[in-house]
Amino acid sequence: MASERSSTESRSSHLSPDATIGTDTSANNMCEESFDTENHGVSTKRDYSPVSWSEYFEVMDDVVIGSGETKDVFRVYKSGQDGPLLVLLHGGGHSALSWAVFTAAMTSRVTCRVLAMDLRGHGVTQVRHTDDLSTQTMSRDVANVVRATYGEFPPPIILVGHNMGGAIAVHTALGTLLPSVVGLVAIDVVEGSAMDVLHSMQNFLKGRPKSFKSIDHAIEWSVKSGQIRNLESAKVSMVGQVRRCDVEEGDTAEQVSPVTESVSECHEEFYDLNYATNKAESSTSAEPSSVYSWRIDLSKAEKYWDGWFRGISNLFLSCNVSKLLLLAGIDRLDRDLTIGQMQGKFMMQVLPPCGHAVHEDIPDKVADALAGFLIRHKFAEARSVNKSSSYPFMQ
Repeated sequence: MASERSSTESRSSHLSPDATIGTDTSANNMCEESFDTENHGVSTKRDYSPVSWSEYFEVMDDVVIGSGETKDVFRVYKSGQDGPLLVLLHGGGHSALSWAVFTAAMTSRVTCRVLAMDLRGHGVTQVRHTDDLSTQTMSRDVANVVRATYGEFPPPIILVGHNMGGAIAVHTALGTLLPSVVGLVAIDVVEGSAMDVLHSMQNFLKGRPKSFKSIDHAIEWSVKSGQIRNLESAKVSMVGQVRRCDVEEGDTAEQVSPVTESVSECHEEFYDLNYATNKAESSTSAEPSSVYSWRIDLSKAEKYWDGWFRGISNLFLSCNVSKLLLLAGIDRLDRDLTIGQMQGKFMMQVLPPCGHAVHEDIPDKVADALAGFLIRHKFAEARSVNKSSSYPFMQ
């Protein structure tokens, strides 16, 4: 297992891209801007440069599962040394870095450990079968990574998942793959609304930019399109969503942005290691022979979409652990969950106005809700500076 430890202390302080579906046409209009600040006059007053993972997590590891020709390597980020283990599972198209700001907020509120992983096909995780995004395979991945990191007897586990990650969390809990699971937190994972969104998902994917001139432009697009409504989150999260790709000789970054058909080779370097912490190497001076494109083509995963969400509400209700459902709007609640909530089968909180990427848009509010859940069930203790704070569910 290779690891890199942060040089700084962690700060105290249904498919993810569908956040913009059904809002307005501004996201698609932004695509045509090409996000070229030089040629299109987009304001550069705001700082869209990326931020390193080390500002939020303590350790970055590559967890190796198997050996030789059967080897899979999963990228994980960790924080905390004591308390229960929060296993954070991101939504489709995102990466473990989508949990970065939330992790800093969470570890400042309660004593806990955090493990955020790049699921297969996402981020910089490298597996043999990247196109196998079935719930069965990904839930096994989660269990394998946890056991490889914490042994056969890991600490009490709370599975936390957003959208696709929430579905994987439910299947992991149901499969008893990790006997020490004591809690399950699903963020904006509701069968009814998820299935409705899937009908328009391909159109959304076709409408967004296929590439960006720089990582800064990708961050700018994510914020202005509404995919991520929190600039701080976008600056660390987008690094895990796009990667630098070489452009064939004779083309320029301007000619292939935002849509490129001439990307010849994509490199798996992880730019939060050097690029994001070195302003001298920012995208303003990047080689014109490269662009940034999406790390995963979600459109090719369509055959798995239905399996992620079909029946997920009833599966969530059937998990025999303490459960919390966080929603971006009460309108997302379907019939099964409404009945279950009235019967007291799980805790629920509707968060303040935000987009679908709830834990990125309002990480502090999500951390407050989850901290209250952990403290109420005596899974974790509040940090001393917060013991007098009033968390949700504790009143």
